[in-house]
Amino acid sequence: MQTPLSILLKEKSSKVQTITANDTCYDCAALLSQLGIGALLVMEGDKVQGIISERDLINKLVSKKLEPTQVTVSEVMTHNVLTVPSDTTVQKAMEIITEKRFRHLPVVDNGKLVGIISIGDITRWIMLQQQQEISALTDYIHG
Repeated sequence: MQTPLSILLKEKSSKVQTITANDTCYDCAALLSQLGIGALLVMEGDKVQGIISERDLINKLVSKKLEPTQVTVSEVMTHNVLTVPSDTTVQKAMEIITEKRFRHLPVVDNGKLVGIISIGDITRWIMLQQQQEISALTDYIHG
């Protein structure tokens, strides 16, 4: 699990889905639904301004009975997003996600967004590594 996140990112689509702070929550929800994803990074140019998830929309919009077409992403998004560099290990990313109860973690190198890692990405990676280790051990035992 000392694998850097850069390796996981190579296995994912290189396109990170984004939205702007001035877009409406309706547009955000529609895009999340259309893409079948759980979160969008909120960008201003190439700088991460925040993140907005399905959970944010439910907790900060629906539960307060606000009109999605009248509320901007900036009013609902999580500001001051924690990011990590691509040389962060899978183990460290898993610790951060678990401790902070995040589901998504943006990856930024030298101020530039290079990807986003989800708890699902980490879980899949760990399962794949375990399967490969089991196969290698089985091959070794059965010689």
